[in-house]
Amino acid sequence: MKSTDLARKDRDLKKSRKKQSVLERKRDKKDRTVGDFINDLVEMFFYDAEKIYNIESSEEIFMLLEDLKEDQPEKQWNNILRKAIKKTKIKQKEVALQQLQEMGDILPD
Repeated sequence: MKSTDLARKDRDLKKSRKKQSVLERKRDKKDRTVGDFINDLVEMFFYDAEKIYNIESSEEIFMLLEDLKEDQPEKQWNNILRKAIKKTKIKQKEVALQQLQEMGDILPD
């Protein structure tokens, strides 16, 4: 392997480590932003073009909804859920929203 290849791999490794540390710092923040909640929800969802499959069975999603209720004002809850569902681009959006609302005891508007 050439020294330029080794140097490139070394740079890529350092870049990925730095990115990972930045992501960990962001996650460690106590006050997450609305965008953080949306991105975290989307990352936890297991979905295809039709629907989200793991809403009712995921404890991680339940814990995130509990954090959402603690950290964000009530008027933001449905907006966050709707935007996370919209980001998945599934067809059964209303079913997913209803399941998330029931899971987190979040009442619709």
